[in-house]
Amino acid sequence: MIVAGVDVGSTATKSILLNENGEIIARGLTHTGANVVKAAERVFNQALKMADVEEWDIAYTVGTGYGRFRVPFGDTQITEISCHAKGAHYLHPGTRTILDIGGQDTKAIKVGPKGEVIDFCMNDKCAAGTGKFLEAAAKVMDISLDDLGVISLKSKKPLRITNVCTVFVESEIISHLAWGKKPEDILRGVHNSISGRSSSLLRRVGLEPELTFTGGVSKNIGMVAALKEKLKLKINATEDSQYTGAIGAALFALERASIKSVTTN
Repeated sequence: MIVAGVDVGSTATKSILLNENGEIIARGLTHTGANVVKAAERVFNQALKMADVEEWDIAYTVGTGYGRFRVPFGDTQITEISCHAKGAHYLHPGTRTILDIGGQDTKAIKVGPKGEVIDFCMNDKCAAGTGKFLEAAAKVMDISLDDLGVISLKSKKPLRITNVCTVFVESEIISHLAWGKKPEDILRGVHNSISGRSSSLLRRVGLEPELTFTGGVSKNIGMVAALKEKLKLKINATEDSQYTGAIGAALFALERASIKSVTTN
């Protein structure tokens, strides 16, 4: 039995295939872009190719993320809150708090010992403290998004970024550059700003260790370092952190497929 989870995010779309033992056998990742349906199809086909299976070999598919209702081959849809909780528990069973920073929103999720959602809150009214905030900094400084974290770690005197608005932060960064401030000090300030906003969300749900960092921004080592410094906690962040939502969706798919199989037989 093979099942699939597809997480359609605002910036990136991810897919995961699991076998009947709950083991990851394939992954897919693509930029979401303007066509959500095509993005979902692309990552699904990537995973199918990696696992060397066909679409009809998939017993059940769950869609999640903001574009979950646009996964045409999905059997059902489950919210990203539940999927991140389930995926984080799969990757790190001791998880009690989750910080999910995506392209356009940030979520803090409190979970129980089995990965069940106890409470959550999110910042979705503006892009402050999200991946878009980092993208704005990368654009105005003409630096690759992948290099932001590495450069920020070189900082000796981090600057305080006062603007929380993604639009106005560009002007603030330009002013700092005009005054001859070092790029690494500016970027560490940007990361610290996001860390501060994330910390507020986490404390609203009740911050408890272990903390697992999920979403695309979890790949940014500068962001991980800023959070560790702010929270004084060990943070779980691995290569699969970006896939957490898709993993959770696939785990739900495995449960549904198993029930379906028992019912049929």
